[in-house]
Amino acid sequence: MAGRIPDAFLDELLARTDIVELIAARVPLKRAGREYTACCPFHNERSPSFTVSPTKQFYHCFGCGAHGTALRFLMEYDRLEFLDAVDELAKRAGLEVPREARAQDRDRGEFDAMLGTTAAAAAFFQHQLALSDRARRYLDRRGVDAEVRARYAIGYAPEGWDALREALGGDPQRLQLLERVGLLSRNDKGRVYDKFRDRVIFPIHDRRGRPIAFGGRVLEKDDGPKYLNSPETPLFHKGRELYGLWQVRQAHAKIAQLVVVEGYMDVVALAQYGVTTAVATLGTATTGDHAELLFRNAGDVVFCFDGDRAGRGAAWKALEAVLPRMRDGRQAFFLFLPDGEDPDSIVRKEGAGGFEQRLKAATPLSEFLFAELSREINLGTLDGKARLAERARPLLAQIPDGAFGDLMKQRLGEITGLAVAAPAPQQPAAAAPRRAPAAPAPRRSLVRSAIALLLHRPALAGEVEPPYPFAGLRQPGVPLLVELLHLARERPGISTGALLEHFQGRPEEAPLQKLAVQELPGDEKLLRLEFADALAQLDRQTVQQRIDELHARVREVGLSGIDEDEKRELRELQRHRGR
Repeated sequence: MAGRIPDAFLDELLARTDIVELIAARVPLKRAGREYTACCPFHNERSPSFTVSPTKQFYHCFGCGAHGTALRFLMEYDRLEFLDAVDELAKRAGLEVPREARAQDRDRGEFDAMLGTTAAAAAFFQHQLALSDRARRYLDRRGVDAEVRARYAIGYAPEGWDALREALGGDPQRLQLLERVGLLSRNDKGRVYDKFRDRVIFPIHDRRGRPIAFGGRVLEKDDGPKYLNSPETPLFHKGRELYGLWQVRQAHAKIAQLVVVEGYMDVVALAQYGVTTAVATLGTATTGDHAELLFRNAGDVVFCFDGDRAGRGAAWKALEAVLPRMRDGRQAFFLFLPDGEDPDSIVRKEGAGGFEQRLKAATPLSEFLFAELSREINLGTLDGKARLAERARPLLAQIPDGAFGDLMKQRLGEITGLAVAAPAPQQPAAAAPRRAPAAPAPRRSLVRSAIALLLHRPALAGEVEPPYPFAGLRQPGVPLLVELLHLARERPGISTGALLEHFQGRPEEAPLQKLAVQELPGDEKLLRLEFADALAQLDRQTVQQRIDELHARVREVGLSGIDEDEKRELRELQRHRGR
């Protein structure tokens, strides 16, 4: 959306928004010094790790890593699109949203038109279900009652090639919209026809409950592929969506656990029997986006698969997606069902109670990982243990820093006998000896210090006039520091949160976020002096860098080999350095 709404307006909007008041209306906050804390609304936790800073104008969770400004909070918590979140904050602040970039206005209009088309299609399919005795008998046989059908907006695509096309495609523009959202197909001869025909339809909803795609299941076993899904469209990316998540969020104010199954009917059957925390991937392996979405909604995730080779393969792909996201407080489990069974059949035989017992007995991620890696390895030999270590280390390296990662490495050491680095056990507080004064922490690099100070006090950029002599210094972080200075000068009054938002999705986002949540000791005057001193030292290092370059040239070609301008520059730089 960059370019649609001016940055200056967004800065003013965020400056006028009390982020504490906004979040406190949705999450109970408690004051803790200069900040506010709560249990994170984006993942399940028992002790508060979610903080809101009124001075920096951003929130941050030390558990799951969620962070952002008031705008991002509305997008994540209220599940609003960017423009809807802007409109919401603007109404609160009494501001009118300026509109720029008319081409993007047109794009938004087309996006809304596509959403209108999928909503109309969902209503059409539901109406057709009411008219089809055959489709209703199928759902009756599967035990899906009227309440569950309504909750999941289940419908029916009638037989024939153009029922939907005739109902909704009244003109060329509507036909084009139906094709863009994946409801029509086109054959080699150019004939356009309904994609879904004679199938029970399962609408796929986005995080705001809007239908964005569809899945269709045959009524008879031999009538084409069992499941047919919408293709990727501007509205729908199967690697980012989960079937049933909207319904789970409507049923639970706080979700302790999510169960991931493979099919639409598995989700619906479990809901019918009272297991209302099931979601399904959409005809694809679990992706990193799926894993992040799951953990944003629940602290515990159980992946439920068939126990055959294909099921274990799907479980391993899920493990690979989850592993880099296993921050402390998150847990993943794997439930493998008996041959020939799926969640639908199991819950019908054993009821919700039986299925819940299976969930409680699910295999923790740690056990599944080491069991799979140890397959066909003889751990009774040194060679076998070495092979296990070789397989495990790249995977364990993906786990974020924390207790879980430490314990996984410790477990690998126990299995293989290899020494691993582990934190030293702490003595009980009562028996702990009096600690000697701690050694001073290693000093941050000058560039890192300057970036941290500028993040916490963006107004410091106004005290430094460009061009910046240190901009040519060949040190990591210098280009980022220069970019931050330009950004803060171009947008006076920008907050820490808004600065971070500028780097969303870029590699610099994570390290900047870590710096932003640290506390900087010292009063305003001291911080200004520290910032000025850091830049002055960087300027001196830049001078020394150029002197070293000229000296290297003299050693290479001799003093007589360099021209008079370079000799004059060298004398001036050395004189400047001596001041």
